[in-house]
Amino acid sequence: MGDIAEGETGFYSNAEDYWKEVPPTVDGMLGGYGSISNIDINGSKAFLHKFLGEGNGKTGTDCALDCGAGIGRITKRLLLPLFKTVDLVDVTQEFLDKARTYLGEEGKRVGKYLCSGLQDLLPESGRYDVIWIQWVIGHLTDAHLVDFLQRCQKALRPNGLIIIKDNVSYEGVVPDEVDSSVCRDLEIVHSLHGSKTNKLTLLLVKSKRDRQQKMEGERREKDRRWRERDR
Repeated sequence: MGDIAEGETGFYSNAEDYWKEVPPTVDGMLGGYGSISNIDINGSKAFLHKFLGEGNGKTGTDCALDCGAGIGRITKRLLLPLFKTVDLVDVTQEFLDKARTYLGEEGKRVGKYLCSGLQDLLPESGRYDVIWIQWVIGHLTDAHLVDFLQRCQKALRPNGLIIIKDNVSYEGVVPDEVDSSVCRDLEIVHSLHGSKTNKLTLLLVKSKRDRQQKMEGERREKDRRWRERDR
C-alpha cells in the first residue's frame, strides 16, 4: 500500500467525495444491494450474541460504537436492540443527520454522533463494550488502521471486543478507484492487528466466514468490473 500512503490526502478526500454523492438510504449504504441487509444483520446478531451477557469473561452491554455508521443501519437493527447506549461515527455529516430521523424513538439512546474519518477519531478511553467496524477498514491506510485499532484498544471496557466485519480479497491488496478504498486478503489483515512490530497485538477471539455474503461480494465485484469496462 506504499502508493496509497504516498497519495494519502487524495485517498481520503476522494473517498469523502464519493460518499457525499451516495443517497442516505439503506440501499445507498450497501452500494445498491439493500436486499442483503437482513442476511447481514441476522448473521451479525448470531455472532455477537455468543459473547454478550453477565458472568466471568462475558462482554457487557452498556455502550457500543458503530464505526462507519452511515445512516445507522447497523445501529438500528443490531446494536440498539442489544446495548443501552450506542455512539455513531461517520465521515459524512449528511448520513448522521439522516440517522437522527431514521433511528426513530430508539435514537434517544444514541450517546454521540461523531463526524470524523476513522484515521482522525480518538475514541473516549474505557467507554465501549463493543466497537463494531464493518465494511470500512478499506478506507484506511495500513498505518492508520493500526493506529486506529490501538486507540480502540484503549477505548474498551474490561472484556470489551473490537469486531471487524469486512470483505477480504483472495490474494494481496485490491484497490477500488470508484470509492477510493482497498480490499486486503485475510493474511494481511491478521498481520496488521497481530504484529508486535506494529506495537499492536489483539487476541483473535473468533473468525467467521459468511458464505452468502461472500457470494454477494463476488457479484458486486463482477458488477464493478463491468461498470469500469463500459466507462
